[in-house]
Amino acid sequence: MTDRLYYIDPYCRSFRAVVTGSFDHEGRPAVTLDRTAFYPTSGGQPFDDGRLGAVQVTETIDADEVIHVISSPLSAGSTVAGEVNWTRRFDHMQQHTGQHLLSAAFDRLFENQTMSFHMGADGSTIDLARDASPADIERAVDAANDVVWEDRQISIRFVSWEEAITLPLRKDPAREGTLRLIEISGFDLSACGGTHVSRTGAVGGVVVVASERHRGGVRLTFVCGGRAVRTLRGYRDAIAGSVRALSVLPHELPSAVERIQAESRDLHKQLQELRTELAGYEGRRLAADAADVAGVRVVVQTLAGWDAPGLKAVASAIVAAGRVCTVLLSAAPPLSLVVARSPGVPLDAQLLLRQLIERFGGRGGGKPDLAQGGGFSAPPQEIASAVRALIDAALRNS
Repeated sequence: MTDRLYYIDPYCRSFRAVVTGSFDHEGRPAVTLDRTAFYPTSGGQPFDDGRLGAVQVTETIDADEVIHVISSPLSAGSTVAGEVNWTRRFDHMQQHTGQHLLSAAFDRLFENQTMSFHMGADGSTIDLARDASPADIERAVDAANDVVWEDRQISIRFVSWEEAITLPLRKDPAREGTLRLIEISGFDLSACGGTHVSRTGAVGGVVVVASERHRGGVRLTFVCGGRAVRTLRGYRDAIAGSVRALSVLPHELPSAVERIQAESRDLHKQLQELRTELAGYEGRRLAADAADVAGVRVVVQTLAGWDAPGLKAVASAIVAAGRVCTVLLSAAPPLSLVVARSPGVPLDAQLLLRQLIERFGGRGGGKPDLAQGGGFSAPPQEIASAVRALIDAALRNS
């Protein structure tokens, strides 16, 4: 079995070990070692990476032994020097310790237990059993940060399951046997196999950046230490850019955004009303200039500047002008097409669209009086020419 050095000393970043096994793991070279400081993915915390000699460790996996996936093979029996990527490891130590602090704060203040923990690349989450108000979240964050700034000691010890159940653990242990306990002096005692800092001050700070309802409780996204600094820098740059763009002070941003959203909704409504009015004018103009085929006015046009809903609105205005049928195409890709006809006109719009799809590809559907399609593989001019021929044949043979 691998001797897991991180259990005793999370600050161990370099070590020497013997390769006890060399094999392929899911098509990638991998090794096991007699001892390792590399933490494998477990308990919501991602794996460590780094190097074994000149070989890159790209993933560390928790199994009966710790599996190190590497960039190129190593020979069994060889001795290697391991070097953990300390930047990644220490970041994980800050986040995991911050999670203990935040979870303990919610448990101590509100008896609201943490049901799960996940550490992502940019932020981490805890899922609480019950909902928490914004005021409760702030109280818990303040309590966690008070402990950070008091720089309390964090210790590791190992106990039997029988001893563990007599201790004031924040959560009941999930397994039996020997348990590894993480104790934050005077604040939290938890069974945990992850890596943590040795004093709370090294967490730097705990910042909750988002909350959302989740499975009857609440999911909190938080960042600690270096991640908190990077996150706040990002917020600073976003706020500064917004302040410059909107010419307001930082505290005026929320009201400025609300004003812009309201103006945008009003402008969108006005635009829709104008488009509808314009579609009516355009439809009546096209109907008035339509050619007569067997007693039916026919409008086949390619219209620039109109999307699929706009073409439908123009087509509706055209067929409202009397005994008319029309096919309207957009001028630019993605090509859209609308087929419509007035009541009593002997033309099946759905059938005409199906004939065009068979010839030019595309897709669409509809009813005998109105059909819409798109995705055609030919230029609008070629489709329009085919449309005129199909309409002429359908009307003259009806």
